[in-house]
Amino acid sequence: METIYSLLQQSGFSNLTWGNWVMFVIGAVLIYLAIKKKYEPLLLIPIGFGTILANLPLAEMGSYDNGIIALIYDQGIKTELLPPIIFMGVGVLTDFRPLLGRPLTFLLGAAAQFGIFVAALGAAYLLGFNFKEAAAIGIIGGADGPTSIFLASKLAPHLLGPIAVAAYSYMSLVPIIQPPIIRLLTSRKERAIDMPQARPVSKTAVIIFPIVTGVIASLAIPTSAPLIGMLMFGNLIRESGVTERLRKTAGGSLIDIVTIFLGITVGATMSAASFLNLQTLYILLLGAIAFSFSTAGGIIFAKILNLFLGDGKKINPCIGAAGVSAVPMAARVVQKFVSEETDGEVNLIMPAMGPNVAGVIGSAVAAGVFLTLLM
Repeated sequence: METIYSLLQQSGFSNLTWGNWVMFVIGAVLIYLAIKKKYEPLLLIPIGFGTILANLPLAEMGSYDNGIIALIYDQGIKTELLPPIIFMGVGVLTDFRPLLGRPLTFLLGAAAQFGIFVAALGAAYLLGFNFKEAAAIGIIGGADGPTSIFLASKLAPHLLGPIAVAAYSYMSLVPIIQPPIIRLLTSRKERAIDMPQARPVSKTAVIIFPIVTGVIASLAIPTSAPLIGMLMFGNLIRESGVTERLRKTAGGSLIDIVTIFLGITVGATMSAASFLNLQTLYILLLGAIAFSFSTAGGIIFAKILNLFLGDGKKINPCIGAAGVSAVPMAARVVQKFVSEETDGEVNLIMPAMGPNVAGVIGSAVAAGVFLTLLM
């Protein structure tokens, strides 16, 4: 009997706390949203299960323990390995032709990073976060999960869990968050603006673009090179036309493997002790503010540009909302919204893809700026 009692005392059951139970529920909710609602399932399922594993007492399955997940965290995230590899895969999957066909939309991708700086300043001056923490929180406004993880792991690793969850949660909620903001900031007349076909883009241009952009951005902001450089390398693999095996690997099995490791490791940072606090609520709130202001920033800047553009050249300001980095979801949300508002008369999927892919570059550059200023 004493042996059984001793085994029970040393088991996880006797060491469970209310915090562990709360985190089990949070992990289960993330998995439910991924399966039932299809909200970013490739990330939320690993994150949700990683959260459950991290809160199993005595199992040492957290990212900050001594087990296998801690090994992945130490070698994959602390060394900055996994997020840049994700960016390489994103580059393979990204078509920059809509952006090159309408270079002006590059500005919308930049304007849609506005929320990053609003949230960062609010975190630092209103809620008492230090500047490094505030910058890591603000990057949520770029709606770019890998960039959020990359920056948080360098500037505020203790906040990595809630920042990553906020980033991926708001990415998955793009279809819910963005339409009301677009409706609020645009008129029926503006929503009905149809944009002409973009000019054709040559094969030479799409090959030169990743090389030139990668070099210039990395020279201008060297700290952005791990993300921008790998993004553009992946895109060159895509566009070269002679590296099909590399394209399939980087855009398929490799990015899938890294996504598994990244998701479960981020989830495993969310122990009850590190997640259940007031800071987490602030991060979730600031993430919503950042994302909303980024959406608004792209729309408002498009309206400003229209003041200087002649008839027949005006931009439908709705595509400014696609300037966040949630590719291609944000562009599809804009297309669906405008199509419903105009009874299918206006199709904006390709024009919206321009600022959408520009937003990927913009968020990586914003992260590089923060690293340059704060490291």
